[in-house]
Amino acid sequence: MNASMDGVIEAMPVFAKELVAGGIAGGVAKTAVAPLERVKILFQTRRAEFQSIGLFGSIRKIAKTEGLLGFYRGNGASVARIIPYAALHYMTYEEYRRWIIHWFPDVGRGPVLDLVAGSFAGGTAVLFTYPLDLVRTKLAYQVVGSSSSSVKGVLGSEQVYRGILDCFSTTYKEAGIRGLYRGVAPSLYGIFPYAGLKFYFYEEMKRHVPEEHKKDIAVKLVCGSVAGLLGQTFTYPLDVVRRQMQVQRLTACNRAELKGTVEALVMIAKRQGWKQLFSGLSINYIRVVPSVAIGFTVYDVMKSNLRVPSRDEAGIEVELKERSSHASSLHS
Repeated sequence: MNASMDGVIEAMPVFAKELVAGGIAGGVAKTAVAPLERVKILFQTRRAEFQSIGLFGSIRKIAKTEGLLGFYRGNGASVARIIPYAALHYMTYEEYRRWIIHWFPDVGRGPVLDLVAGSFAGGTAVLFTYPLDLVRTKLAYQVVGSSSSSVKGVLGSEQVYRGILDCFSTTYKEAGIRGLYRGVAPSLYGIFPYAGLKFYFYEEMKRHVPEEHKKDIAVKLVCGSVAGLLGQTFTYPLDVVRRQMQVQRLTACNRAELKGTVEALVMIAKRQGWKQLFSGLSINYIRVVPSVAIGFTVYDVMKSNLRVPSRDEAGIEVELKERSSHASSLHS
């Protein structure tokens, strides 16, 4: 069994190994912080109900009305989104990094490379997986009246979805493809700097770690924590705008519609106060620290287990293959 598994691993191309490692890292990290993610979304979107009672009050309310599973409402869609998202994010980061080194060697291999590759990787991953994020947010937004209530117990006259597929089909029937990508603009505006800064800070911190400690899991966790913390702080208001745009069709119809990212930022600051743009940030710090730390750590561990060559080795391997194919074409 081990021999056959080794054979499968050896036969896998590098990009496939990076996809697998990234997908597993994303799934593990997202599930670990799912309860805090649910509370954060409710803070961002159901301001009157949850922000006023605080973090622990919100946790008690969800536990009382929905039970333990309430903390994982929308997590199925979240994991379904995060596995392909993280797989694409990590893999395309490595691919963009190799591509930039190959075509723009003058850029060097410092922090600018990680910033650019991380930014484009984040944008690519968002474009491919955004509809799943929209569905996850809509499902997480629904609040059941009590633990014994059926789905009909959701407050008011809000749209009720029975699950992931129902949410997809209903959203598509209402607004088509544009409906599935509602709020994608602030997501892209946010992910470009966030993803770039996250990889930048993580790789930059690792460069200052002594060689004998670079494989320590505790060191990776610390580097990942700080990277996520700094990256998220700079881009959090765009995340609030994205969430409110995603759920605005579910809320009372007397609210003014948020049409554009800049307009939404101004409107939220004017009508709800500028503090609303940072609503849930304290929870996000608690969530981001373990999430990013676990994600980077599991990714590095999985790469090691899948025997992914180091970035320098992979770059040399690709370069040698290209030279070989170029030479063979000249001979022919």
